[in-house]
Amino acid sequence: MQVFLALSRLIDRITEAVGKSVAWLILVAIVVSAANAIIRKVFSTSSNAWLELQWYLYGAAFLLAAAYTLKQNEHIRIDIVYGMFSRRVQHWIDLLGHIFFLMPFAVLMIVYFVPYLGQSIRSGEVSNNAGGLPLWPAKSLLLIGFGLLALQGVSEIIKKIAVMRGLIPDPTPFVSAHSAAEQEAETLAGEIRK
Repeated sequence: MQVFLALSRLIDRITEAVGKSVAWLILVAIVVSAANAIIRKVFSTSSNAWLELQWYLYGAAFLLAAAYTLKQNEHIRIDIVYGMFSRRVQHWIDLLGHIFFLMPFAVLMIVYFVPYLGQSIRSGEVSNNAGGLPLWPAKSLLLIGFGLLALQGVSEIIKKIAVMRGLIPDPTPFVSAHSAAEQEAETLAGEIRK
């Protein structure tokens, strides 16, 4: 199991590096958006390439950060039902969800995106908009994003099994929305008292 945990730590480090790096894409997208708006208003000209670049940057941030969001346990879940179960049952729900829903979906997307991207590259596919960008970079983001998500899914499965076997502490203990709000209120009250 130690070999698998080492693999999980490696995947987590990659995910962490990618996730923190792509956060900068939002800033770049904002700068591109602002520059495009200023140029359009001041010089009465614009380019579809600049608009598409914004979409590419936002899409890259979303797709490449999905694995980081999974690692941080920040994906949306229904706490009303999930929170009613014991932590042991929650672990089983997470494990089975990763194995039977996340992994098949991520692998299916990878299998479909490989020829989809290949076709786009071979044909030299470009946007239908005048002056638009090539489409293969955006399509490659789909493949990379789901690849990273699948890798992080493997890491989460390894960690979940290790937690259930008592080999490592729970890296993401469950806190209900109500408990999180109470903890945040206590923290804020403590800061106000200082």
